[in-house]
Amino acid sequence: MSAINLLFPVFFMIIIGIICRIKGWVTPEQKDGTKKVVFNIFFPILIFNILFSSSISSSTIYIVIYVLIAFIIAYIIGLVLRKWTGERFEKLSPFMMMTCEGGSVALPLYTSIVGSAYAVNTVTFDIAGVIIGFIIIPIMVAKMTSSEVGIKELIIKIFTNSFVLAVLFGILLNILGIYESLRASSLFDTYSNTITTATGSISGLILFTIGYDFKLSTITIKPLLKLTLLRILTSIAIILGFFVLFPELMTSKIYAIGVIVYFMCPTGFATPLQLIPLYKDDVDESYLSTFLSLYMVVTLLVFAIVTIAYS
Repeated sequence: MSAINLLFPVFFMIIIGIICRIKGWVTPEQKDGTKKVVFNIFFPILIFNILFSSSISSSTIYIVIYVLIAFIIAYIIGLVLRKWTGERFEKLSPFMMMTCEGGSVALPLYTSIVGSAYAVNTVTFDIAGVIIGFIIIPIMVAKMTSSEVGIKELIIKIFTNSFVLAVLFGILLNILGIYESLRASSLFDTYSNTITTATGSISGLILFTIGYDFKLSTITIKPLLKLTLLRILTSIAIILGFFVLFPELMTSKIYAIGVIVYFMCPTGFATPLQLIPLYKDDVDESYLSTFLSLYMVVTLLVFAIVTIAYS
């Protein structure tokens, strides 16, 4: 029953998006406007708060480094096999090999099995995801869309990106200890309530737009299945890497479940928004949204198996 409770809202919002497109209740322009608000305002606020308020211990650094390297290798694999997964989408598909949707999928699924006391296990993996998703990918996209721009202009473009600024200021203020000072002040409740209000609708809006863009066609179905298979295989390799590099941690059943659930989740929901400058047409947009929707089925199957094995 817990699986239904957790995943029904996800698929519900996706289905609402599909219905709104079919019925014409929301125009493509309105959907694009929603994406821009989420992308340019709400997500940077969320990323800033995560890095501003996180407590990162030295013991997690090796895990973060491993996940970073693993995601980069996964991207390289996607890059090498981009023709096989679909030449039509060769600029986009390698990016879908990186990051996992931690906050909206992995975290609630994981804590539903083992309890919220162990949430820190998947949050640790998300640190690497944030670095990949909100620093490395924006820089790569900026470079790919600025081939004729000089180094100075490229640097300006990168460091005026809202995500990069959110990451930099979040880390800087964290290092300076501003968050702890804020927690001790009377303004903390105001800050917390503001952040909660500003970021609470992110998951729902993104899932809605994913559903709106969900379209299976003869152009996309074969590349989608190939990319799904490739991501499953690389995710399994990353999980096996934990058994090799961190055997002590993986002896804990609770920790191992966190690794399996997290890395079998779909690509971060923000990734398609990051790649908008690379889109050639609506087919590209639909391809990425449909991939995320299909991969949720993989995640659901893995979650069901893990839940049965744990109980």
